[in-house]
Amino acid sequence: MTINLDLKAFEYINPASIDEAVAVLGKDKAKVMAGGTDLLGGMKDGLQDHHFEVLVNIKSIPNMAYIKENGNTIAIGAATRVQDVADDPVVKEKLPVLAQAAGIVASPQIRNLGTLGGNLAQRPRCWYYRHELFHCYKKGGDFCFAVTGSNKYHAILGGELCYIVHPSDTAPALMALNATAKIVGPNGEKMVPFDDFFIGPRVDVLRENVMGPQDILVEVQVPVLKPNTKSIYLKYKERGVWDFALTSVAAVATINSGTWEDGRIVLGGVAPVPWPAREADKFLAGKTLDESTAREAADRALFGARPMTDNSFKIDLAKGLIERALLSLL
Repeated sequence: MTINLDLKAFEYINPASIDEAVAVLGKDKAKVMAGGTDLLGGMKDGLQDHHFEVLVNIKSIPNMAYIKENGNTIAIGAATRVQDVADDPVVKEKLPVLAQAAGIVASPQIRNLGTLGGNLAQRPRCWYYRHELFHCYKKGGDFCFAVTGSNKYHAILGGELCYIVHPSDTAPALMALNATAKIVGPNGEKMVPFDDFFIGPRVDVLRENVMGPQDILVEVQVPVLKPNTKSIYLKYKERGVWDFALTSVAAVATINSGTWEDGRIVLGGVAPVPWPAREADKFLAGKTLDESTAREAADRALFGARPMTDNSFKIDLAKGLIERALLSLL
């Protein structure tokens, strides 16, 4: 058995503008690149869908990394480093769930190189997908090896066809915040709510989001939290050092006198997309938040869970994290 650990030669292009980058991405086997922490790893591993011959460095484009407050919205450039998102005083004050999520991504080294856009658009960490010898659904094959193989880290919700889990920490936080992605492509600019940005395997098993090969995520727009609104991001990982989430939860809620007026709970590490716990959100509306309602909300968030042979533990793990997150908002 031979494992390919060679990084093949590629052309590296530094565009001067977004329009130029979009045009270059029209070339065969071209791919957008920013920090490259995920992309280059996949190329070194010889993944079948990572045989790129042209890398388009969007960090060369002026004004792609920024954090700006515009009235009731905070705009974050997609090339902004993850660590800068975590450290920004405006984000920490007005979007604490995002600062917390960004601050727990990977390791300090990766946070200081990787970008917000890259964290959102990264590919799955499934070991079958990442291994060149497994030709799975995600790589154009006709089987998900997690179904009959080791599946401790795989999906318990929404895992039709392919049972990957989305690896991003910032994605659940941004979805809970009702954020919007600004995407530029060959047909111009479009705004896509994060509820619609991520797509599951039933929609397109080869992709995790709506972006086409010439599309570039250029900005994330996040509404500033309303008064009396609190938020939190909790993550359970297997190792004390950096790791991807076994389960995570982002919770954002407006609570007055102990009553849940409005809010969202989004789970990470349990589904092919950041998973909105809509049944829990509906249940909590208008109710007093206490241990009993938090427990019931956690149960409702996991309605429909279908664990595999090795990952039923994720159900109780997710429920416990949800309860902790909700009670911390009081």
